[in-house]
Amino acid sequence: MIDIRQYEIWFVTGSQHLYGPKTLEQVAEHAREIAGALGASEEMPVNVVFKPVITTPEAIKELCLEANSAKSCIGLITWMHTFSPAKMWIGGLTLLKKPFAHLHTQYNREIPWAEIDMNFMNLNQAAHGDREFGFIGSRLRLERKVVVGHWQNAEVQRELGVWARAAAAWADWQGAKIARFGDNMRDVAVTEGDKVEAQIKLGYDVYGYGVGDLVKAVDDATENEITAMMQAYLDEYEVAPALKPGGDSNASLREGARIEVGMRNFLKSGNFKAFTTTFEDLHGLTQLPGLAVQRLMRDGYGFGAEGDWKTSALVRAMKVMAAGLKGGVSFMEDYTYHFSASGDKVLGAHMLEICESIASNKPKLDILPLSIGGKADPVRLIFDANTGPAIGASLMDMGQRFRMVANVVDVVPTDHPLPKLPVARALWLPRPNLKVAAAAWIYAGGAHHTSFSYSVTAEHLRDFAEMAGIEFLLINEQTNVEEFKEKLRWNDLYYHLSKGL
Repeated sequence: MIDIRQYEIWFVTGSQHLYGPKTLEQVAEHAREIAGALGASEEMPVNVVFKPVITTPEAIKELCLEANSAKSCIGLITWMHTFSPAKMWIGGLTLLKKPFAHLHTQYNREIPWAEIDMNFMNLNQAAHGDREFGFIGSRLRLERKVVVGHWQNAEVQRELGVWARAAAAWADWQGAKIARFGDNMRDVAVTEGDKVEAQIKLGYDVYGYGVGDLVKAVDDATENEITAMMQAYLDEYEVAPALKPGGDSNASLREGARIEVGMRNFLKSGNFKAFTTTFEDLHGLTQLPGLAVQRLMRDGYGFGAEGDWKTSALVRAMKVMAAGLKGGVSFMEDYTYHFSASGDKVLGAHMLEICESIASNKPKLDILPLSIGGKADPVRLIFDANTGPAIGASLMDMGQRFRMVANVVDVVPTDHPLPKLPVARALWLPRPNLKVAAAAWIYAGGAHHTSFSYSVTAEHLRDFAEMAGIEFLLINEQTNVEEFKEKLRWNDLYYHLSKGL
């Protein structure tokens, strides 16, 4: 499972020596209190570490270099308690490789009308000190999140917590390894992409393996490992009678367990965080991995079908963002439509690989035919997804840049039972509606595969995209197709020209 408590955000406060040692002592005292409060907030998923107040260019540069090399540090929260001349920050900020959020706050909540004097004014100068710092961030064209409000406000703490989750996902991508079993599905365009550019820009590395490498790991699974996995299935799921001990298809379930043991051992031994498979490359496997993929996703691995390594990486990133939150994250695909006077809907599913973290009920473990792949009937978990607000996001290689498009949706109960549909599924109404959402998605070149979540929000994804330098497009209740098309045109121009800025 994913634990992001291992990470740290450094709370960095700027000032200068102009105000004397007594003022700097008060600045440090206030900053320490704020850092402690943010770290103790239920909204903050990582540790917040107070750093000594910075007052010189040399100290700023040293701290930024220290942050770059500290594995546990995933970013900075910066705050200018007093006025901190921004030329001091140029040397450090131009070297900083970690993301940062700019907290525009002040220690006191309200003006002390009867007692306020110039000593108070000299101490509490964030109103213009943060503007000075903001200028240099914009002058250097640095991506950062600006959060405005009193540090004790719940909304301020929530915004910083969202940003911290995105920073954790970005840190998790750096040096991450993705295993690709087999190649891309033949003749498919959107799942392809430049893996070298992804490593340069996004930080993760995609390793290709022949399916024979996976088959060897599957064949090496021990009988004890397989038996323990079989027992886990019986303990955790509603198992179809045919798959239980003595059932006609128990051997198929045992083969599914063998595949899961082999995949787990392969991914663990190689320190992989995500993986892909493809039904067009199964030589040596008796069935398409379905149950194994579902359970590995549940435990935090990213996954993409048909060799889709970009979606695999995005599923992993969104699982990191969602760590400890309710709702779940899954690989998903817009599969078929329901055009109806009561509201046009999308039925989302895939052949087998939907993560049980989004299940609304105890999954049923069953074996049924799969009319694709040319292998034996695979075992899989079947369930309806939770209802409620959710989001689906896709990552594409547009040739000159990576683009993320996301659609906010509302998952609803199915209109009727689906007794003959042998896969996990979700039914949703896209915002603002299917007509607008689908058109905007297609104009944006959005993929048919997505990462789907009830816990990750558009704000998480926007913060993450800004850290990664990815173009971000959101489709929600405010989307207008013509305005969306216009944004696409302007974005094309911006990303073309920005390389020379």
